[in-house]
Amino acid sequence: MAKIAKKVAVAREGIDRNKLYSLDEAIKMVKSKASAKFDESVEIAMNLGVDPRHADQMVRGVVSLPNGTGKTVRVAVFARGAKADEAKAAGADIVGAEDLLETIQGGKLDFDRCIATPDMMPLVGRLGKILGPRNLMPNPKVGTVTMDVKGAVGAAKGGAVEYRVEKAGIIHAGIGKVSFSEEALLQNIKAFTDAVVKSKPAGAKGTYVKKVAVSSTMGPGVHVEPSTAL
Repeated sequence: MAKIAKKVAVAREGIDRNKLYSLDEAIKMVKSKASAKFDESVEIAMNLGVDPRHADQMVRGVVSLPNGTGKTVRVAVFARGAKADEAKAAGADIVGAEDLLETIQGGKLDFDRCIATPDMMPLVGRLGKILGPRNLMPNPKVGTVTMDVKGAVGAAKGGAVEYRVEKAGIIHAGIGKVSFSEEALLQNIKAFTDAVVKSKPAGAKGTYVKKVAVSSTMGPGVHVEPSTAL
């Protein structure tokens, strides 16, 4: 524990936890403070002025990051016949119907994104209690329930990021890797925050974007002046 505490203290050196940094400064700090032996993910957290318990204050959507996420995304597709063939040709990692249902019910969820054709939703609906809590349930609002299987698989593989506000009004997302250039991370963050702002629900009152912070997987969070990230 002492070693971990020391690492945390070293990582926080030079970062004023009470200061709001510009997005440019924050990205520089996150990159310089990343010291893990692997290529850490860079993450953003946005605290929004919404209460997602109310239907008119829910924020969710999908955005394609201009420079991708740097992560290998495994995609599962529920489809039959020609659409199943289309999914395989597009690069889906797992394609199936009842067989895929049984695999998931058996506890094997070896994928990061789940796509389904509309006709498969009665089947997929039986997995709500498994897929829902993991934010893997296909949904037409984010383009994962669609007949355009090829497009959906391509988007998922190419850096599309789903976002959904949590109970406390916070949205988390991975927006790249520490190995990305500062410019690439900046472009990705701007694309992400722009999408979140455009998703502002009708029921949101007062300040919409209250707080923004960026961090790497193992690094400390750096608080960002919200106006510089939007």
